Amino acid sequence: MPPAAPSPILRRRRLGTELRRLREAAGLTGDQVIERIGWASASKLSRLENGRSRPDPADVADLLTLYKVDDELRDELLGITREAGDMRGWLRNFPVMTQQQRGFAELEAGCAQIWEYNPVLVPGLLQTPGYARYRIISASQVADEAGEPDVEDPETEVRARLARQSLLTRSPDAPRYTAVLEEAALGRRAGPPEVLREQLVQLCDLAMLPNVTLHLLLRDTRVADWYLPPTAFSVYRFADPLDPETLAIEGGFTDVMSTEVNTLNRYKVVFEWLCSAALSASDTLSWLIEATGRQTDPAGSTVAPGSVAAPVQRRRAPGPLTTDR
Repeated sequence: MPPAAPSPILRRRRLGTELRRLREAAGLTGDQVIERIGWASASKLSRLENGRSRPDPADVADLLTLYKVDDELRDELLGITREAGDMRGWLRNFPVMTQQQRGFAELEAGCAQIWEYNPVLVPGLLQTPGYARYRIISASQVADEAGEPDVEDPETEVRARLARQSLLTRSPDAPRYTAVLEEAALGRRAGPPEVLREQLVQLCDLAMLPNVTLHLLLRDTRVADWYLPPTAFSVYRFADPLDPETLAIEGGFTDVMSTEVNTLNRYKVVFEWLCSAALSASDTLSWLIEATGRQTDPAGSTVAPGSVAAPVQRRRAPGPLTTDR
């Protein structure tokens, strides 16, 4: 596997922050910059400074010249510019990915640690081809009926999702990945029995990777103070300490990403609560192994107290979100 690459999304945001800082230090307004460089679009600078567009090295070089940036900082920022526009390896092979999946793929690039929770689905990084295919095709059908098709080729989307999963086994710098799975995500509504059994087998295999920790939250388990997480979310920590932790809140068709510290801290507390309420990693693996034999209903009912997967009120929370190996 290739080494971890910088996250293009984070590089764009860092570059934008630096460009805005340099413009303000030069005492220039956005309109003045547009006029002096001769750009036709007034929104071009705004998109660059807000990290919303892939930067053109020539455009960034023009800005750095205007701002009279010294050679050392210029070289650093042009390097970040190249990283911000580099889709890295397999991602270039899937240009028709939906914007939603591309956003997650870019966040995962260069990631050192991921915490993930989804109340209704197996997270994308853990999905089998069959499970992913049902998720992508059904979402595509909703978009088509709404008159806003967003998937040109579902099979390409499936292959792209599977390619994203290579980061869990890349060597030597695979990220540490911890996920809390809901029992409902493995229930009958998620797909045919053979698809669910294949998914359970894959979860067993992934749970045995040294960098992967899975926790199962059983259907009737109470989270601290009866808390109910309202949505799926992920927290990303990056190898480069200058790239801020990032929160991704996943909606059905739109996602919100934030680096705001107070919001991040709240979701990190929620994740710790979920891990504490869920089965331990070893009990989760035992539950998954047992469930592979229940092909007609892999998660049909909560395991009875006293069995290997009996609910436990408090479990050890995950370690601090850190890049330490």
